[in-house]
Amino acid sequence: MNHYIHDLNPTIFTIGPLEVRWYGLFYVISFLLGYWLVKKNFKHRSIHLSNDDYDSFLFNMMLGVILGGRIGYILFYNLSYYVHNPLTIFYFWEGGMSFHGGALGVIVAGWLFCRKHKLSFYQLADPVMPIVAIGLGLGRLGNFINGELYGRATDVPWGMIFLNTDPQLLVRHPSQLYELFLEGILLAIILQWIYRKVKIEGLVFWAFIGGYGIFRFILEYFRQPDDIELYNNGLILKLFTMGQILSLAMVLFSLLFTIYLFKKRD
Repeated sequence: MNHYIHDLNPTIFTIGPLEVRWYGLFYVISFLLGYWLVKKNFKHRSIHLSNDDYDSFLFNMMLGVILGGRIGYILFYNLSYYVHNPLTIFYFWEGGMSFHGGALGVIVAGWLFCRKHKLSFYQLADPVMPIVAIGLGLGRLGNFINGELYGRATDVPWGMIFLNTDPQLLVRHPSQLYELFLEGILLAIILQWIYRKVKIEGLVFWAFIGGYGIFRFILEYFRQPDDIELYNNGLILKLFTMGQILSLAMVLFSLLFTIYLFKKRD
């Protein structure tokens, strides 16, 4: 059986020492889309911020994604490597971002902004979450082009050999594309529908937290576990990956707070 060979070049072009990569470009595209789409969602619920406050709000969100994602990846997945190679902490263009860390970074940045401006956290969080899912999907597309975070070995007809990044050259699930569809496209559609149809403040935010947690937990069965020295071949208690543990926590908090939102409404 012939399998697909993944040998995509993660670099778009180079100018001298400057290297422009698809991964970084998708981050820029997601921020530009976010600037436009969040404003449209704000208008839908008549949320008004001055231009300066809106720019400040989105800048804080971007900073939260980048710093939280990087710090989360370092702490959750590969601490020993970065302790021994500290300068690579700043090599953002090579990948190495944790969604769970990025999510925490965005939440903290948003909470600080709302506290400073005396605004409701949920009021601003709800319109942002569908666009966060879109950005997440673009990030997964970047992961695919980089050939990183590939899937477990498989014999499915659409399996791929990641020629440039997998030293074992096994046929693997293109799990990045599964994540692109579920965590990005499908989750964004679900969240946008909830945002447009259901007027319960905070529901979209917690639907994102829980929805992502469910999709990520399932997809971890197709994704190659991160090789973490502290764990058994990337597994905790020989059962779950770090991604599944963090995702279970997201689902639990989502259920608890969603129940609270509905009880508060009664």
